[in-house]
Amino acid sequence: MTLQLLAGQLLIGLINGAFYAMLSLGLAIIFGLLGIVNLAQGALYMVGAFVAWLLLDHAGIGYWWALVLSPVCMALFAAVLERLFIARTYDLDHRYGLLLTFGLMLILQGMFVHWFGTAGQTYPIPELLRGGFDTGFMFLPKYRIWVIVFSLSVCLVIWYMIERTSLGRTLRAATENPVLTRAFGINVPRLRTIGFALGVALAAVAGVLAAPIFQVSPLMGAELIIVVFAVVVIGGMGSILGSLVTGITLGVLEGLCKAFYAPTANTVVFLLMIAVLLVRPAGMFGRDLK
Repeated sequence: MTLQLLAGQLLIGLINGAFYAMLSLGLAIIFGLLGIVNLAQGALYMVGAFVAWLLLDHAGIGYWWALVLSPVCMALFAAVLERLFIARTYDLDHRYGLLLTFGLMLILQGMFVHWFGTAGQTYPIPELLRGGFDTGFMFLPKYRIWVIVFSLSVCLVIWYMIERTSLGRTLRAATENPVLTRAFGINVPRLRTIGFALGVALAAVAGVLAAPIFQVSPLMGAELIIVVFAVVVIGGMGSILGSLVTGITLGVLEGLCKAFYAPTANTVVFLLMIAVLLVRPAGMFGRDLK
């Protein structure tokens, strides 16, 4: 194995890890605030990428504006979904929320397959981020470096907002004791809507970042979301820090497996999930409810 191969696989692993971290962070926020496992997160990631592509194809709005407009549009869409449908499941068994989001995933994916087919739509890399750097032993594309740095920056900002600000403390209080939080005059339903919109906006950001790398396809979120759920389970359901650390770590681990023994790359995440669940069912960073 050459140094170039190892470095190349580590770069791919970091990119995948950045997407895992952002998507699993959105899932952790939604589960932590709403108590719902959002099976539609992968489909919403796909819709976010399509919003960016449609903005470019029909309105001539490029990548940089799409990086702002797509998450905003998806956050508004998520707020409507939460108020019309998901809010009705809060007082029901958790299985109803699971089935509802699974249904939303099938509807969204089916609609986009019907409209655009299964072939991927190309999305150009912005001119500022084309090309790369020659380090002597490998070529580092500018865009992939940007994806890693920007994704991690967004995740750290969200982590700081949830864990270190008054808004984050209010959101966590509404999660842990909604009745007492209401008694202080805080609008808990509004906080839940904000939490769901924030989680979906993160998926949309990931979708825009992924568009120039993976192409825009109705099926782009179907396989990725399975790995993302494994990341959330390993890190701990609802754990913000667990999503960040586990997402990046598993992305790098996948890259190393591809470099040393490729057949294990697709299974290492699930083997690690089984091992973690056997030793610590709450996840590596999750709170033990016993």
